[in-house]
Amino acid sequence: MADVAGLLGGRTDWRREFAAPLRAFLRTEAGSSGVLAAAIVVALVWANVAPGLYDDVWRTDLSIALGHDELSLDLREWINSGLMTLFFLVVGLEARREFDLGDLRDRTRFVLPMLAGIAGMIAPVLIYLAFNAGGSGAHGWGVAMSTDTALALGLLALVGRGVPDRVRVFLLTVFVVDDLLALVVIAVVYSEDVELMPLVPAIVAFVLVLVLSVLRVRKAWIYVFLGVLMWAALLKSGVDPVVAGLAIGLTAPAYSPGREELEEATGLFRLFREQPTPELARSATVGLTTTISPNERLQYLYHPWTSYLIVPLFGLANAGVAIDGKFLAHAFTSPITLGILLGYVVGKPLAVTTVSWLLERLSGGRIRPGVGWAAVLGSGTIAGIGFTVSLLIATIAFDGTQLAEAKVGLLSAVIVASAITWVVFRAAKLLSPAKKAMALLGDAEQLVDLTDPVDPERDHIRGPHTASVTLVEYGDFECPYCGLAEPVVRDLLHDDDLRYVWRHLPLSDVHPQAQIAAEVAEAAAAQGAFWEMHDLLLANQQDLEPKDLIGYAEQLGLDTDRVHDEVKRHVAAARVAQDVESADTSGVSGTPTFFVNGQRHYGAYDVETLKQAIKVARARAKITRG
Repeated sequence: MADVAGLLGGRTDWRREFAAPLRAFLRTEAGSSGVLAAAIVVALVWANVAPGLYDDVWRTDLSIALGHDELSLDLREWINSGLMTLFFLVVGLEARREFDLGDLRDRTRFVLPMLAGIAGMIAPVLIYLAFNAGGSGAHGWGVAMSTDTALALGLLALVGRGVPDRVRVFLLTVFVVDDLLALVVIAVVYSEDVELMPLVPAIVAFVLVLVLSVLRVRKAWIYVFLGVLMWAALLKSGVDPVVAGLAIGLTAPAYSPGREELEEATGLFRLFREQPTPELARSATVGLTTTISPNERLQYLYHPWTSYLIVPLFGLANAGVAIDGKFLAHAFTSPITLGILLGYVVGKPLAVTTVSWLLERLSGGRIRPGVGWAAVLGSGTIAGIGFTVSLLIATIAFDGTQLAEAKVGLLSAVIVASAITWVVFRAAKLLSPAKKAMALLGDAEQLVDLTDPVDPERDHIRGPHTASVTLVEYGDFECPYCGLAEPVVRDLLHDDDLRYVWRHLPLSDVHPQAQIAAEVAEAAAAQGAFWEMHDLLLANQQDLEPKDLIGYAEQLGLDTDRVHDEVKRHVAAARVAQDVESADTSGVSGTPTFFVNGQRHYGAYDVETLKQAIKVARARAKITRG
């Protein structure tokens, strides 16, 4: 319960990377790619050392019987059609989060990712069909279209060290579209002998999930029941049931917790603290849980499992292929292998780069990538990694030798695409600093998260007003982690091209002296001593009683009677409330929260992390200023 109390204390773990869901998603994908790569290697070794055992293990039948009804699948099918449903649930969740909270909340920004994602699927398919048209492998065209976003992000972290997060965000937004369309292809093209009647309960179950989501019904067991019903009905119908995961993920809304909801949760916890009964414990637990969006809770629950267990298990079950010199010589002359390899390493970058360039030209610059052209090209080349969805389609479309050829093509594409991407970003790093910034960051206008721009006439500012980078902090004088962040800010202020702004966000429900401390700071500001009082308050967070506050005013040589009178009459309450309102409209609910040039900073707020964010913001500012 101490952890819960700490959470309600308005405190944040200042050393931990306190990331938004998107950054957390990127980190998990990058971290899990090593596990997936290891699983692929193990599968290849296993399939070549003991091919009979490899096939026998994954063909083991597992059955579930309920009365006279029985569901029987082999182990590989349970993974491909069962566990992978959770993987596509996470894909759907991330797509919905991008629409609700990410760059795609500006719907005009969806045009480029959508068209680039579609073109990035069509071009490889056309190349594949150029090799296989009229042949026995033509029906496997779907294998050549889908990027493995997880593996691509992971290998990008390896071959593109130092690449800004914005590049990874661009890659993710483009190929979320790719994943969605790949699922449609699986459902429509690679679902054989579809029976219409079982589709009815699947559609009804999905409609119920959609309605319950709109009504914000929070009973988890209802969604589990409807999800299982939908999955089973799709399996019975002949449609690949992984579609159920994607559909349900798209219905889960994402939103930032509101301050009112957090204050209500605090009240529920306090009631439990005063009277620790099971009923109040449950009420407090529900109150805490409901402040977090269903999207974020589901990602927190399932994303690590899918990335670190399910997808590697999928790779282990499907990547094994017996390889020898004779087979490789045959495979690399096979139209299936060549179509897949060239489709990915040529078709993907060509399509992504060409479509992005055409959209910028045709729109007069209104629609453009959120990154520079080296980053666009590098995103296209790393998108030439197709594994998870492509291998899933390959297991449906092929068997025997053709399946083995498809696996060789996919694995070869991983190696070649990674190497080309390394060359692209290595070349970008050799440019001059200004050209490198332009090549990686681009000059597209960024979405601004800070709703109220800095006003030199009103805001409290440290540093030169003409600085190219502005760091805004929403803080609470009683929040201990604001106190820990203060020396970090002081270190940053040695930068003579940085201005720092403090805005009040007193968490009065958990920090009872925060509001009066903010008003005392404003009373000091009226006498020209805001920053001196600011520093004293943060240095003495445990001593913020009225007598302590008057003592600090006296220590600074202020007119204590005037300070006392202004605080007693709450002269500055409206001024503090304006800061709180700007925090609310900017989606801020905890302290400390930082904004760098109007964009919210997600991540740790130690010196090195903030310096890196400031460095990127300065490079972008220089590009914008021309």
